[in-house]
Amino acid sequence: MNALSQWFGQRKWPADTQYKVLAGPVLIIMILSMMILPLPPFALDLFFTFNIALSIMVLLVSMFTEKPLDFAAFPAVLLFSTLLRLSLNVASTRVVLMEGHQGGDAAGKVIEAFGEFLIGGNFAVGLVVFLILVVINFMVITKGAGRIAEVGARFTLDSMPGKQMAIDADLNAGLIGEEEARRRRTEINQESEFYGSMDGASKFVRGDAMAGLLIMVINLIGGLMIGVAQHGLPFGEAVKTYTLLTVGDGLVAQIPALVISTAAGVTVSRVNTDQDVGQQLLSQLFNNPRVMFLAAGVMGLLGMIPGMPNVVFLLFAVVLAALGWWILRREQVQAVRSVEERAPPAVQETPEASWDDVQLVDTLGLEVGHRLIPLVDQRQKGELLGRIKSVRKKFAQDVGFLPSVVHIRDNLELNPNAYVITLKGVEVGRAEAFPGKWLAIDPGQVSGAIEGSRTQDPAFGLTAYWIETAQRERAQIYGYTVVDASTVIATHLNHLLHENAGDMLGRAEVQQLLDKVAEHQKSLVEDVVPKLLPLTSLQRILQNLLAEDVPIRDMHTILDVLAEYAPQQSDANELTALVRVALGRAITQQWFPGRDSMHVMSLEPRLEQVLTQALNNGGALEPGLADTLMQQTAAAVERQQSRDEPTVLVVQHGLRALLSRFLRRQIKSLVVLSQAEIPDDRNLRVTTTIGAPS
Repeated sequence: MNALSQWFGQRKWPADTQYKVLAGPVLIIMILSMMILPLPPFALDLFFTFNIALSIMVLLVSMFTEKPLDFAAFPAVLLFSTLLRLSLNVASTRVVLMEGHQGGDAAGKVIEAFGEFLIGGNFAVGLVVFLILVVINFMVITKGAGRIAEVGARFTLDSMPGKQMAIDADLNAGLIGEEEARRRRTEINQESEFYGSMDGASKFVRGDAMAGLLIMVINLIGGLMIGVAQHGLPFGEAVKTYTLLTVGDGLVAQIPALVISTAAGVTVSRVNTDQDVGQQLLSQLFNNPRVMFLAAGVMGLLGMIPGMPNVVFLLFAVVLAALGWWILRREQVQAVRSVEERAPPAVQETPEASWDDVQLVDTLGLEVGHRLIPLVDQRQKGELLGRIKSVRKKFAQDVGFLPSVVHIRDNLELNPNAYVITLKGVEVGRAEAFPGKWLAIDPGQVSGAIEGSRTQDPAFGLTAYWIETAQRERAQIYGYTVVDASTVIATHLNHLLHENAGDMLGRAEVQQLLDKVAEHQKSLVEDVVPKLLPLTSLQRILQNLLAEDVPIRDMHTILDVLAEYAPQQSDANELTALVRVALGRAITQQWFPGRDSMHVMSLEPRLEQVLTQALNNGGALEPGLADTLMQQTAAAVERQQSRDEPTVLVVQHGLRALLSRFLRRQIKSLVVLSQAEIPDDRNLRVTTTIGAPS
């Protein structure tokens, strides 16, 4: 006891939390006590009533939850409720066998009420009703719920790798943060554990049904033996008394068991939406007026057949027809309101033109077709705005400056599902997205085919399929990366931001970046800009770095290099090369993380010598040499990609700028590094040589 008191004293729990911690152990102790200690009839009435109330509460909670994980404690509740019913059966059996000869209320008023009122005091009817309830619970509800839980657990486990890949893809694209990714992974694990627990917990309910049947037989036989042999009751009276008590005891336990089993079936058979079961039934079962009219017609025809209960059938026909008319009328009113909202305003006198009519070009813009408007409408719970904010934040963290705000507007001239991404008023990306559907992207290692509209991932050009929600789980199991329409647009935007980072960096962004650095090293900024370099030259150097996917987060190093070399060198391209050498370790780490050997491409020595001579003679390449170099480089890039290696070409420092400008015009995925940019402690391994004889 002292150890327990010390343990509770060391744990810093709020007062209400301490009571919650004790709730589980106290409940288990009470359940076990009921199996051992004799209970008076009044206590049995309390516990039986509590059991009925608990089963009703569990059913209502399962009806009102929107996702199975909202009631993650259900498997444990199922176990505790089953143990509670079994312990009550043991306690009531003890009272029935010991005090049953005294009359119907010997085991409490609840058992007497179920034995007398619900079955009219007829033990034969009670037996039949009890057996029917057991069959319904055991053969129908529990068996079906158990099967659904088993299949759900299997598919949940099979789909976990695909879901994990989708989370990693969103995280790498900057659509979500580390905290959100961690929350989603936890939710996936909880979902698999929930269905696995439900698969096992359903066995408790089936065992409870079988135990109830056996307990009834034992009570009946034992009661007859005790009543006749020990208490001297006539056989007929003993049969009536103990049968009614046994049936009442069985019914008072089986009815809550049936309710709990129904709650289990509701929980595992629901589909994850933002609606509870009641809302799903009303919104999906009673939302089509044609269904109502057809059902009313069928009921009306049945009501006119002679010999049928005409009044009842015709009454339902009238009710269904009235409901269909009401739904149709509501849809017409909503359609009229929609047209009125879209109607153009009344013609007014055109005012004189002013400077307010001049609209400057947005740095970043997103135009969407009318079917994509719900994705950017917060009133309709559109997720795209939040994802775009995450993309901008992730871009700023990775690249080193904050991109402009994305201005979104609808464009009725576009196809309904089309969207256009613009940079300074010029289109840089266009694709289609389908709200309500999912894009299954083939990463190259899928294990099966799926049904859907074939397309390409707009960001990376991978083969993809637009699929329905019903195909989502199967696609994830097959290894597809499955994302929704908002994620498709956000990922496409993120790809274009990185691809056009240099064009987005204007004078204003450079000045804001310098102001940010000046908060910590004001003297360094003042020594470089404008003493040694004008702001436009610094902007050009940063744009050169961004054009080749080099982040500019390390502004301290960039400014240090410029402070050292700008007095002797004013050319922006030459200064860029010097900055790249200083950033070499970060550039190398970007393409080759870790400390393993760097598998790179290189030029054949004679080809490298020819290119060096061409550079010394003015930098112009002969047309034949240029075509051959481009073709061989493209082939080398394909070989490197087939081995899943970075497409990095390492050349002499003097050739790097020339080859990067020339080759990256057609081979966007190529990265050209100079030997001077690679740290001395990194090992190079040439896996592909450009220009080598085949």
